[in-house]
Amino acid sequence: MNEKEDFLEEDDLLLEDENSNDEENSGLFEHLNITVDKKQEPLRIDKFLLIYRQNSSRNKISQTCRAGNVIVNGNPVKQNYRVKPGDEISVLLTHPPRENVIIPEDIPINIVYEDDDVLVVDKEAGMVVHPGFGNWQGTLVNAVAFHFQKNGVKSDLDRVGLVHRIDKDTSGLLVIAKTEYALSYLAKQFFDRKTKRLYWAFVWGNLADDEGTIRGHIGRHQKNRMQMAVYEDGSQGKHAVTHYKVLERFKYMTWIECKLETGRTHQIRAHFRHIGHTLFNDKRYEGHQILRGINLPKYKQFVKNVFEVLPRHALHAHTLGFIHPTTKKEMYFESPMPKDMQEAVEKWRNYLQNS
Repeated sequence: MNEKEDFLEEDDLLLEDENSNDEENSGLFEHLNITVDKKQEPLRIDKFLLIYRQNSSRNKISQTCRAGNVIVNGNPVKQNYRVKPGDEISVLLTHPPRENVIIPEDIPINIVYEDDDVLVVDKEAGMVVHPGFGNWQGTLVNAVAFHFQKNGVKSDLDRVGLVHRIDKDTSGLLVIAKTEYALSYLAKQFFDRKTKRLYWAFVWGNLADDEGTIRGHIGRHQKNRMQMAVYEDGSQGKHAVTHYKVLERFKYMTWIECKLETGRTHQIRAHFRHIGHTLFNDKRYEGHQILRGINLPKYKQFVKNVFEVLPRHALHAHTLGFIHPTTKKEMYFESPMPKDMQEAVEKWRNYLQNS
């Protein structure tokens, strides 16, 4: 493996996608906008889409229609709708697999819920979600494939139904679809930002306000392609909004809760660095340096000790809420603070009490 391959992580792969900077679903589905040709003869929309997207299956198109993800002239249609000249068609299609073969691997994963349609997993930090360049094995998808194989899960999907993802060093909740219909139904919720999710993060410094909102377009950094940057004037990138609330203050570090109005790559990491409160121990954005505090050996050693118990950026996908594809009831899950972040909190509390 060459040096570049060894350095690339999952979020690096997302940065390579020039057509999207949406971290959680980049490469997982595509949004088609089609204007039907004036010479088009009446044709069922499922047959029309099979011709238009030849890498899709009849079942995939059928379940996409069933999930309400095929919109014609502003209204969802069934698969027997006949397209007409001039129709404006909008389709949200799940992508075909990037790899032909996903190798099942016996890797422990924390499954918090499972039924015939969905699987909810609490991912640990350090695990890549999806196989890709430099990370073909040891991923969450490999582990889920083994779980399905071991338990005889039958599905009309030809791969693990990944709906969204979080990057390698972020811990927390993910939902995985087990059928084509569930995948299409959940993909629409994520695309429309109708899921309910909150993130926990530790940021350097003492935020001035107990609550706030950060607005600023997020796009690739002009000089460092491995980072995202904020462009307040909107000259580059895509619209991004992050709402936050302070949960606990540690004088030189703050524990916050974040709600994303958009879902851009590294959104929380880029937004908080932009306002001078980089995520704690976020190496990609220089948060692994001592950015706030006092210039005393005792304090410096303390921070290094915290880095050792929390050896990654402090970001956790704490909650996940969505409408179930079959029951149409709201499902809601919470993931407790992972051990490494909890130990960091305890160290900060003890330090402040004894200093």
